[in-house]
Amino acid sequence: MALLPQILHSPHPGLAASPSPSRAFRRAPRLHASATSRRARGGCRLATAAGAGASGPGPGPSSPEPYPPESDDGLVELPLFPLPLVLFPDATHALHIFEFRYRIMMHTVLQTDLRFGIVFAGNSGSAAEVGCVGEVVKHERLADDRFFLICKGQQRFRVARVVRTKPYLVAAVQWLEDRPPAEPPAPGEDAEALAADVEALMRDVIRIANRLNGKPEKDVGDLRRGLFPTPFSFYVGNTFEGAPREQQALLELEDTAARLRRERDTLRNTLNYLTAASAVKDAFPSSPSSG
Repeated sequence: MALLPQILHSPHPGLAASPSPSRAFRRAPRLHASATSRRARGGCRLATAAGAGASGPGPGPSSPEPYPPESDDGLVELPLFPLPLVLFPDATHALHIFEFRYRIMMHTVLQTDLRFGIVFAGNSGSAAEVGCVGEVVKHERLADDRFFLICKGQQRFRVARVVRTKPYLVAAVQWLEDRPPAEPPAPGEDAEALAADVEALMRDVIRIANRLNGKPEKDVGDLRRGLFPTPFSFYVGNTFEGAPREQQALLELEDTAARLRRERDTLRNTLNYLTAASAVKDAFPSSPSSG
């Protein structure tokens, strides 16, 4: 669930048919999206947490099989699902699978290692080349062969080449990991200090957003929950719901400190906006409507 639904005002991108193979895997432009829709690309709807949560644990191996072995060039083949969302490591998403080719994919996934790749696809018809593996942690197969499922983000990857496009996309991918800094960071700019700054800003944003929305003041609690800077940076990125292109830019970064700096800047801008909005609200309180 997004903690900060107000902080970035770009809604989910408009949705169309699945991208054609010739247009797939061009880098998504880092601009905010415009149109809104809840119907997902490629034969999937984003299920509500309640609807997906009602599904029972699906059959399958108690511990997933490992990924297919790496080829001579160090790449791994992975089935891909273009969607108008960005999956981060350790984040969960509820999905409704209804299109035939992706129902086929789910049958294969559920019979093997329970994992597939999610890549962001906006209304331009192209898919981002960096995505995240989703592991099916719960699923329900319906009588008409549709699926409700909940997947959890695992490793990030970069698409190296498309292996095949039918009946669904399969690509050869390489795994991505954040790189350690090449040089010692400046004081206050190391990942640990940045994570502390980001957590403090998140607290302020949530506090003012709650006030603007008429919610009672309450302790936000421990947002970081003992996470190291890298997983915390993914957690923060996942809260930027409604701005998938910004989320995609964060997912693509291979530097934890750079990701946290970008999140800090976004949160600062958001805090300034909300503070101004709160001041306006205090100066011009709404008056009860007259009968």
